Amino acid sequence: MLTLLLGFALARPVVTVTYDGTIHPVAAEFILRGLEEARRDGAVFVLKLNTPGGLMESMRRVVDAFLNSEVPVVVYVAPRGARAASAGTFITLAAHVAVMAPATRIGAASPVAMQGQMDSVMLRKAMNDAAAYIRSIARARGRNADWAEKAVREGLSVGADSALHLGVVDFIAPDFPALLDSLNGRVVEGETLRVDPTRVRRLEPGLREKILALLADPNVAYMLLVLGFYGLFFELSHPGALFPGVFGAISLVLALYAFQILPVNYAGVLLILLSMLLFLLEVKIASHGLLATGGVVSFLLGSLLLFDRAVPVLRISLSLILFSLLLTAGFFLFLVAKALAAQRRKVVTGMEGLLGERGEARTAVSPKGGKVFIHGELWNAVSREEIPPGKAVEVVDVRGMTLVVRPLPEEGPGS
Repeated sequence: MLTLLLGFALARPVVTVTYDGTIHPVAAEFILRGLEEARRDGAVFVLKLNTPGGLMESMRRVVDAFLNSEVPVVVYVAPRGARAASAGTFITLAAHVAVMAPATRIGAASPVAMQGQMDSVMLRKAMNDAAAYIRSIARARGRNADWAEKAVREGLSVGADSALHLGVVDFIAPDFPALLDSLNGRVVEGETLRVDPTRVRRLEPGLREKILALLADPNVAYMLLVLGFYGLFFELSHPGALFPGVFGAISLVLALYAFQILPVNYAGVLLILLSMLLFLLEVKIASHGLLATGGVVSFLLGSLLLFDRAVPVLRISLSLILFSLLLTAGFFLFLVAKALAAQRRKVVTGMEGLLGERGEARTAVSPKGGKVFIHGELWNAVSREEIPPGKAVEVVDVRGMTLVVRPLPEEGPGS
């Protein structure tokens, strides 16, 4: 009896983590860090969750850790308006205590990340695996396994009141203090739970986790890839500038890291790189726009294929794709226009640059030869007619190192 009284009197501290966003490897690392802190302190671990879903592998890491946790795990779907969709449904069901705030929802757990990447047979196998997995989780925690399976197979989603009525969650709590109060006296793994509301430690993501979470955004990873190419292009076209090259190299390395976190389609990456190559060749080769057109098509297809657009949380913003496409195409088309204009411009260097230049005959110039002063230099020259010394002349042809000139009217070169 004394042991029971002491056990009732001793209240556990609370370690809480708030996560709002997509479930990916960085999110899983942050959540599991909080669980480890709770284990060290012998505390109750509370995850305040709001997620549209995420990656299956990251979700499985969290679920497996919750199912094998040595300390009580509570998942609280909050605040009002929040959701535990897709991967969030698995995570919520895996907790010892599942709680929802009013006006929240749970469900829609179909494995859509696999659609578009598998044939019908493989997709059916994946669906069966996910259904069996969520059913085993629900049974392990004494929750409604039939509804859990329907959330996967039929994509069912319910609000907080319906979830409580169906036995999906344990209770509804309007706020965090109410949650802690309702936990007292609840039996978890044979233990009558007692929590100390005065010993609550909120774990915040560190700088490293914030940076990695930013890189896990598909839009950020996409822009890093494009900016990395721009940086390297400017460095190669202007050797010695240094900053564009360093910036481009860092951007590409960060993009490659992000691609390790996200389920990237490398066919999309190759198409984007091919588009950049086509744009570069358009600058060097007069293809009358064919290479640039191929670059535009390749860039657009690569951007759309880079991540699975069947998964809302992995979609790159269409406006960002169009902006990047127009910026890239416009930039290279501007270079092409400049190159074509330079080709049409009158040559001003070398022997050809002397055509049309005016000067003065320093000696008599005849078909046999003479000397003229052009561009501050004395040149050998010939003329079809006799030109006296001091007469203004104009270059009409260049033969090796000899200029062919003609006399100008009396107004002279300054007319």
